[in-house]
Amino acid sequence: MPSSRPDIAPLRVAYLAVEAPREGHATYAHVHEIVEGLRRQGIEVVLFSPRQASLDRAPGIVGRLFEQLRVQARLVARWRHFDAIYVRAHYTAFPTAMLAKLTRRPLVQEVNGPFADVFIAHPWTRTLRPLLTSVYWLQLAWAKAVITVTPSLRTWIERQTARHDVDVIPNAANLDLFSPDRPNTHALPARFVVFFGSLTAWQGVETLVAALARPEWPEDLHLVILGDGRLRDVVAAAAARYPRLHWLGQLPYAEVGGIVARAVAGLVPKNAQGDRQDTGLFPLKLFEILACGVPVVVTDFPGQADFVREHDCGIVIPPESPEALAGAVRALATAPSQARALGDRGRTVIVSAHTWAHRADDTARVLRRVSPSRTLEQPLHRFN
Repeated sequence: MPSSRPDIAPLRVAYLAVEAPREGHATYAHVHEIVEGLRRQGIEVVLFSPRQASLDRAPGIVGRLFEQLRVQARLVARWRHFDAIYVRAHYTAFPTAMLAKLTRRPLVQEVNGPFADVFIAHPWTRTLRPLLTSVYWLQLAWAKAVITVTPSLRTWIERQTARHDVDVIPNAANLDLFSPDRPNTHALPARFVVFFGSLTAWQGVETLVAALARPEWPEDLHLVILGDGRLRDVVAAAAARYPRLHWLGQLPYAEVGGIVARAVAGLVPKNAQGDRQDTGLFPLKLFEILACGVPVVVTDFPGQADFVREHDCGIVIPPESPEALAGAVRALATAPSQARALGDRGRTVIVSAHTWAHRADDTARVLRRVSPSRTLEQPLHRFN
């Protein structure tokens, strides 16, 4: 909550996301939900992100790097106005992290997954792996605070950096956009399960496609896929091959919940690429599916599997097993009352403890803990 003391000015925070938050991706939701949540807490936040966030197609490597440096230059130009710097961890944010260390400005690093994801998503970086890894870990070592999304990832980071103070603040759901009564305007099959998110190597897209062809998959149950990415050709080819697969492409974020709310189940079949067993997973879609009152099928990695087992809100399967995925889908499709009970339990736990308001509270506490208080006599620069 905002400070009730009249002599204390609002905390001013620069939020840096060097990778453009593109609508429809989990990054977009996370960044904007946290920024708006902090503002409701009375914290003044200015978001610095590359301008390609508004472009239909991202630029090439050189163009992306230029934008990442340009946005940091914009932040540096306003540096004196901020009490703390909040960075969505990335190796190219090194200039900002170094300046924070040199100027003794509190730096908070938010880590959303293992660094190995970079080398999966951008194979050209593998030749620079030793350098980029060193740059990345150095930034985390310099930070006044580090936030991450799973307990396993916290343990992994603390082991790598010799820190013992990493905060765990998981993902959450927007209850306005993800709820059982969210409206829908899209033509959908009568019965379907849904996958939504970026079509990348670690999402288990190939497992999804293979599961659809398994004899365990119910004949009358369709698969709806929302999203785009590097594996779009795999999905497009499968959609042409299987009439039960419906690929709707990248939809506006506000339209996703209405589709998810009508599904028999939501699928989170992530695979082992990127040290998942060591770092765990708490993907955004897990919380959003459950917020719709829909049960989930997740792969057996720390974080998401622990959550589903603890709250009895879905089915846990081994990773990269089309047979297990098809079997889980059949179990939910053929037992609608049990599936509904799983979804109801999931919805209850999300509403009670896993909304973005909860996450904003937690993030604000970290920022206030690392930032010295200011008095109103100090100059206050406001941005639109």
